[in-house]
Amino acid sequence: MTGYDWLAERFEENRGHLRAVAYRMLGSVNEADDAIQETWLRLSRSDASAIENLGGWLTTVVARVCLDMLRSRTSRREESIDERVSEPVANRQASTDPEREALLADSVGIALLVVLDRLAPAERLAFVLHDMFDVPFEEIAEIVGRSPEAARQLASRARRRVQGAGSVPETARAQQRALVNAFLAALRAGDVEGLIAVLDPDVLVRVDEAGARPGSPREARGARAWAKGAVAWGKGVVAFAQAMRFAQPALADGELGIILAPHGHLQRVLKFAIANGKIAQVEIIADAARLAQIEIGVLDA
Repeated sequence: MTGYDWLAERFEENRGHLRAVAYRMLGSVNEADDAIQETWLRLSRSDASAIENLGGWLTTVVARVCLDMLRSRTSRREESIDERVSEPVANRQASTDPEREALLADSVGIALLVVLDRLAPAERLAFVLHDMFDVPFEEIAEIVGRSPEAARQLASRARRRVQGAGSVPETARAQQRALVNAFLAALRAGDVEGLIAVLDPDVLVRVDEAGARPGSPREARGARAWAKGAVAWGKGVVAFAQAMRFAQPALADGELGIILAPHGHLQRVLKFAIANGKIAQVEIIADAARLAQIEIGVLDA
């Protein structure tokens, strides 16, 4: 075995870990693959014999590459917030295998990807490396060019954003979460009776202009009528089942809700008002400016 072959074999042994780091850093399969490729190129140009801890070296390099990509992404103004939020799922990252993307998103958590996407690059790196991969702050500090204490503060700020500011007591949250889970399960399954079971008979559903279907009313009242309409529409839309893969319960402005975030890009928020063990009101938000103002938190962060 040549030295090149040996190095390539060691790199492949670390590829899974590098992909896990890069995907959490970037939230994109394509960009994560690009970061891994760049990491390999840097390794192949290095004196591998001088590297004592190859796994740690590769983690540091892929983190640096991802940080550069995040900073470049932040500085670019090639697309507006509206384009990022409202772009149809089918048109985004067309070259990515949808199933692979969905599996990776499931493994990380849709809500977490949304929150990570809102963090500053250095905050995201500090949180991902320390909280998710146990990298010491001393090593993180070298990557971001700050002191270990500053790196600790970056991770702390990111952690608070991830956890959100929940306003619902724990006992009530557990009951409400079960209700929200049942709502989402019924919507995914196209189960009219299942939806009706968790809705107040006189439920009020409001949808903003960006989220309303052409020609449909912006407001609907009544559990049975709305449930039938929602299920019928979902069955008639080809991309509905795929989109539902990217729906997840989360905190929205401190209250339990559901987010729809294909590839970690927030597209819809469903905010609930719950009374007497039923969902009494649903607000569906799709307007890009409003979505940007909603504080998303991760349940069980």
